[in-house]
Amino acid sequence: MKWVQSKLQALPLRSAILAACLVTIPGLAFAQDSSSEETRDLEGIQNGERVEITLPDPEKQLPLDDLRKFTEVFSRIKAAYVEEVDDSQLLESAIKGMLSDLDPHSTYLAPKDYEKLEESTSGEFGGLGIEVGMENGFIKVIAPIDDTPAELAGVQAGDLIIKLDEKPVKGMSLEEAIQLMRGKPGTILTLTIMRDGGSTPVEIDVERAVIKVTSVKSRMIENGYGYVRLTQFQAETGGQFTKALNKLKEDHGGVLDGLVLDLRNNPGGVLQAAVATADALLDEGLIVYTEGRIQSSRLRFSAKDGDVMAGTPIVVLINGGSASASEILAGALQDHKRAVIMGTQSFGKGSVQTVIPLDETHAIKMTTARYYTPDRRSIQATGIKPDIEVKPAELKELDSRPFFTEADLSGHLIGQDEEAEGNLSKPENQVGSIADRDYQLRSALNLLKGLHILNRNGADAAQ
Repeated sequence: MKWVQSKLQALPLRSAILAACLVTIPGLAFAQDSSSEETRDLEGIQNGERVEITLPDPEKQLPLDDLRKFTEVFSRIKAAYVEEVDDSQLLESAIKGMLSDLDPHSTYLAPKDYEKLEESTSGEFGGLGIEVGMENGFIKVIAPIDDTPAELAGVQAGDLIIKLDEKPVKGMSLEEAIQLMRGKPGTILTLTIMRDGGSTPVEIDVERAVIKVTSVKSRMIENGYGYVRLTQFQAETGGQFTKALNKLKEDHGGVLDGLVLDLRNNPGGVLQAAVATADALLDEGLIVYTEGRIQSSRLRFSAKDGDVMAGTPIVVLINGGSASASEILAGALQDHKRAVIMGTQSFGKGSVQTVIPLDETHAIKMTTARYYTPDRRSIQATGIKPDIEVKPAELKELDSRPFFTEADLSGHLIGQDEEAEGNLSKPENQVGSIADRDYQLRSALNLLKGLHILNRNGADAAQ
């Protein structure tokens, strides 16, 4: 031991540091945590003291064996692939594979992908008008966007696209499939899809168009009852939502009796837009929070004072096409007991993606956090469960069978309000509203009417 110490004393400082670093597990080299620790250790060795060196955790170091394997594969492709491939293309493909294998939402953004990301948040882009994801190597429709070629052609949430024209999508990346779906407006793309309950594939021809998305649509469905549909969350959705609510109240001449907020087939979008929308309907409290490994991914969003609807009863409609930001909104309103959630279970995308620039033209979009509702619920892969489950159904009015009433009996007493025979007034036919064709919407409207009656009777009893 003395001999080793004397030899170390004779070594130059650089050689001593190298010796200290290489007293490790074979095949791995570690650096010390700081230069000050290195200096103290070396001084102790030179003075003949007993020095304990703490080696870094091997599991946190670069896996050199795996890196060797990567370089081996890289060199084999360079040498033996059927066509010559340049280094930059191979490295870019490696980066894409590294991210896409993490989860369906992490991806590498080349310059063109940057433009697409900006288009999707601004609300105008070219294509079919569907939000898609990957499932078992196929393209799954999360939701068709309202009033777009895909919706008008009959594409539905949950459809599995297996071919684009004559090209099978199995083996394609999501980016490659999206690139094929986009094209010159007016051109036709044939989607071959498999649908739940179907035994054979279905072909749907969709004409590409410039997609202009209106994220907020509103109208009165009956006197006193408003309807707002959010198709997706864009940067300005929160402000547009508040304006739509104020317009409905103005048209009604005061506070509404009830509101239906339709989030069906809303694939999500900008997180802050969902927060602003929830804030418009809540007086206070947590809206959503995110948890991740790095500090910047741990965020909390709370409501400011003021409910635009002043406590008006709200029913929120969701379905399997309601994802991400729409689930944040539904979850916040559900946890605060501000609205009744109706419909079917939502999609279950409870993760947050962050765009991290690599240089001026390239970036990665990576999942950095999970989000949680105010009651600490994670929605990832479970979705929002409605308070009242109402499945879609086809409404069909049945012919009423003939029946008799008191008025049909011979010699019946004349009712106080009964008109002379032959002069009975008949109600005029009313134009059917959208609720007449939508079973889930009609169910929401009926619930709001019931809540309004109960609230009104309660107010009368208090007087």
